Order: sequence, then structure tokens, then C-alpha cells
Amino acid sequence: MTAYFIRRLLLVIPTFIGITIMVFTITRFVPGGPIERIIAETRALQMGQAGGRSASATSGSGAGQPLSEEQIQKLKEYYGFDKPIFNAYLSWLGKVLRGDLGRSTRYQDPVWEMISQRIPISLYFGVLSLVLIYGICIPLGVAKAVRHRSGFDNFTSTLIFTGYAIPGWVAGVFMLVLFSSRFDVFPLGGLVSDFFDEMSVFEKIMDIARHTILPLFAYIIGSFTVMTLLMKNTLMDNLSADYVRTAIAKGLPFKKAVFRHAMRNSLIPIATSFGNNISILLMGSFLIEKVFNIDGMGLLGYESVIDRDYPVVMGILVISSLLFMVGNILSDLCVAMVDPRVRFK
Repeated sequence: MTAYFIRRLLLVIPTFIGITIMVFTITRFVPGGPIERIIAETRALQMGQAGGRSASATSGSGAGQPLSEEQIQKLKEYYGFDKPIFNAYLSWLGKVLRGDLGRSTRYQDPVWEMISQRIPISLYFGVLSLVLIYGICIPLGVAKAVRHRSGFDNFTSTLIFTGYAIPGWVAGVFMLVLFSSRFDVFPLGGLVSDFFDEMSVFEKIMDIARHTILPLFAYIIGSFTVMTLLMKNTLMDNLSADYVRTAIAKGLPFKKAVFRHAMRNSLIPIATSFGNNISILLMGSFLIEKVFNIDGMGLLGYESVIDRDYPVVMGILVISSLLFMVGNILSDLCVAMVDPRVRFK
């Protein structure tokens, strides 16, 4: 088993290189990068200074071109766009291996500082989401399995399928309109109020709780269905297996047959998805954080894509891809812990 996990860890290296080189290449061909943004901002500034005259009349550097070729070449050298793609990628990869994710082309701040400031916020929502999802879906799936086709099963299935049909960010918009705009029960967005520093400790806790409820519900609304039905269907398959029916036929109470025999085997599919959730734990959700204006990793990623802030995009990709690959390895470990029959070779 040790050799298996060593091989899995070694496979992280070529997988990481493949993912990053593909996205790095795409960023070189997608229009609207930092140079194009500077040209557009300069053109708008010149037009404003000229009182509405065209940029071509004010720049003197060609039709609508506010910068000279020499200035554009210096910008390409500054941002590394003057090098071939492979050389530029190797230069970027060398900096990453030294712990340098570069600087934001939009704000000129170190990318790692921008990311590290937002990790606690996404981690806060990620941990709460995982605790609620696993803490509610596993017992709910067990209850639905032992009460299959009952009124409780049908009612809860209707609720969770309705939640699954509505994307989390759409549910967030509805909740903001209903509970924040119309009834003013919860705040419109953010994680804390404007006068948070002036509050007492208890008031701060209550303020954070009020800001947390709606986005947390939007985070977990879609995950309930998958986890609950996975638990229910797996437990039902194990309850109909020969080893459980034999145990019940020999006089073992049904409750003990569920929790002592069928339950552990039913947790195997749940364990396979646990490690993959680590990436979600830190990266958050782009659209949900945008809807609720939560300054976490998701909002940072959304804004960096919109602004074509490629160093930030690549920095987030580095962290998310590594977390996802490590999460896959942890999923295998979780399966081995739950099922002693598993032997990785």
C-alpha cells in the first residue's frame, strides 16, 4: 500500500505540469490581457482630456493607438509576453517552485498575499458546509433507507430534489430579495457589518451569524441531494444483501443489523468523495461569493478572470489543482480506513 501512495504522489508532478501548462498557454492567446487593458485605459484617459476628441487625433501614434510601439514592447517585456510560451512557462514554474506566485497585474500586490488574506473566509464557510452536509445527509439517508416509500421518504425526497434543481447562486439571489430586501431579516451581503469593530463580543458573534446563514444555505443546498441519496441507495443495497438478511434471520435485531453490519459498508462511497471536497473547502464558490459579496477565494477568482489578472488566475489554479490531487489521494486513504478489505497495489 505504501508503494501505491508513493506512485500516486509522484503522479501529482506530471499532472500538475499538464494542467498548468494548458491554462498558461490559454492565457497567452485570450484577448483582453494587462497590455490591452492599459491601452484601453490610456485611450479613455486621452479622450477625456481632449474633451471628447478621438484618441487618434490626440495620441499621434496611429489610428486609435494611444501608445507607441516602443512603449508596447516595454510592457510586453515587463509582463513577460516577449518570450516564447515554453520559455515563459519555465520562468513562471521556476518562480512557483521558489514560492513566488508573482504579482497581480491589476493591483500590483503579491498574489500569495492576496490569496492568503482570503483563505480564512473560504475555510470558514467550507468547514461549516462540510460539517452540515455530512452531519445531516448521513443520518437523513439512513432514515430514508429504513423508511423507504413512506410519507417521510416521499416528503424529504421532494424537498431535496427541489433544492438540487435550483443552483446555489440562484437560491442566494432569491433569498436576498426575499429575506434581505423585502423583509429585512438578514443583511444584504458581506461577512460583517460596517460598525463591527464597535460591537461587543456577543454582538460580533451574532453579527457574523446573521451574515453567515444565507450564504451557508446557498453553499449546501445542492449537495444535500447527492450525499443523501448516495447514502440511502447504498444502505438499501447492503440491507438487501445476503449477509445482512442472514444476520436478521439468525435473530439479530434490525437496528443492530443496520448499524453493525450494513452501515460501515455503506460509508465506502461517502468516503470516496470526502477527499475531493478539500478543494471546495478552500476555494469556495465563485458565483455564491459574488452574489453575497463575500471577499473569499471564490470572489477573488471571479474578479481575476473578469479582469484578466492572469498571475492571480494561475496562483489560484496552482492551489486548487494541488488540493484536488491531494484530495484524491486522501479519498483512497479514507476508503482503506472504512473498508479493511481494500488493498492498494
